[in-house]
Amino acid sequence: MRQYSPTGFKVLPPVVKNLLIINTLFFLATLALKKYHIDLVAMLGLHYPGASQFKLYQLITYMFMHGGWEHIIFNMFALWMFGNILENVWGGKRFLIYYFITGIGAGITYIIWIHFEISPVINKINAVISDPNLNNLGAFISVHKFAVSQYSGEIWTHFLKFQQNVNLLENNPSDIHATQGVVSFLSEYKGYLLNQQVVIGASGAIFGILLAFGMMFPNTLIYLYFAIPIKAKWFVLGYGAIELVSAVMNRPGDNVAHFAHLGGMLVGFLILTYWKKKGILF
Repeated sequence: MRQYSPTGFKVLPPVVKNLLIINTLFFLATLALKKYHIDLVAMLGLHYPGASQFKLYQLITYMFMHGGWEHIIFNMFALWMFGNILENVWGGKRFLIYYFITGIGAGITYIIWIHFEISPVINKINAVISDPNLNNLGAFISVHKFAVSQYSGEIWTHFLKFQQNVNLLENNPSDIHATQGVVSFLSEYKGYLLNQQVVIGASGAIFGILLAFGMMFPNTLIYLYFAIPIKAKWFVLGYGAIELVSAVMNRPGDNVAHFAHLGGMLVGFLILTYWKKKGILF
């Protein structure tokens, strides 16, 4: 049985080494510029296409953004550990193609998931805006938890004013000024809500790399926590199952883009299946 132990940094192939460097530089730049109120995540993270801040280049740039030390350390460790051997097998060009295609595929999967999750909310907001009667407004407010708080900036003040206008309409449904205030806030809130749907991180591409390692070296031993041996195929299957369950459960407060991870694995599986069929997997 084959055992796998990652080699040292000095023998890293160039693409993996440069990806490690670039990701680290972007992360440090994010921390540094935040002190000057420059939000790289808002600029380079992947937004929902219906959002005003969405840019097509974000399908690439979001892969170089990370939300914290734990996030980037896990991704870069996996890139170092598994990407190293894959690039040595495939060569730099094919590894880079695989990395970016799985990352872009993960981003698109995330967008599709967000579309189905957020579309019902946006449709209800649009219904109130187009016909701001008390019934439509009440039906929306009763089922929607507004994604704003005292830490949300100026929109929080507007939300408090919105609540006042709702109370005015409950007492006087024909209050034109209150109706206009409600419509104005919901228009602003719709844009705010769309721009909050942001995904960052190389995780989609990393999960594609994990899948490739598991498919190409299924019986290779990986040591969990540097102590527990497990075959690569069971490691990948287990991780995929955890992500699937987490995605389906969609627990409140879970900010991990599980469907993006699954998207990276799915796209990776399609690429690897095609390469295997063509006889160019190894």
